[in-house]
Amino acid sequence: MAAIDGVAILAFTIVGVVSHRGALPLAALAEDALPLLGGWFAASVVFRLYRHCTWRALLLTWAVGIPVGVLARAAALGRLDEPRQLAFLLTTLILSLVAVLGARAAVARTRRGASAQ
Repeated sequence: MAAIDGVAILAFTIVGVVSHRGALPLAALAEDALPLLGGWFAASVVFRLYRHCTWRALLLTWAVGIPVGVLARAAALGRLDEPRQLAFLLTTLILSLVAVLGARAAVARTRRGASAQ
C-alpha cells in the first residue's frame, strides 16, 4: 500500500506541475513532490497506516501529512507569507485524497479480478 500511495501522490504532483508549467521540469517536480511525500510518510509512521491499514489511520495520515508537506514546501520556497498557500493547501488536500483513494480502489479492483480468475 505504501508504494500505491506514493505513486498516487507522485502522479497528482506530476499533473499539477504540468498543468501549471506546461512542462515537467525535474526541479519543480522535486520541490512539490518531495515535501508532500515526506509529510505523508512521516504521518503514516505516526499513525501506523501501513501496520493497521484502517480508514482512521488513512484519514489521519492524509489530514496531517499533506498539510505538513505543504507547509514544508512553502517554507523551502520562501512562500510562508503568501495568501495563495491556503488555496494550494485546499487544492492539494482534496486532489491528493482523490488520487490516493482512486489508486487504492484501482488496485483493489485489479486484485479482485485476478483472484476471481
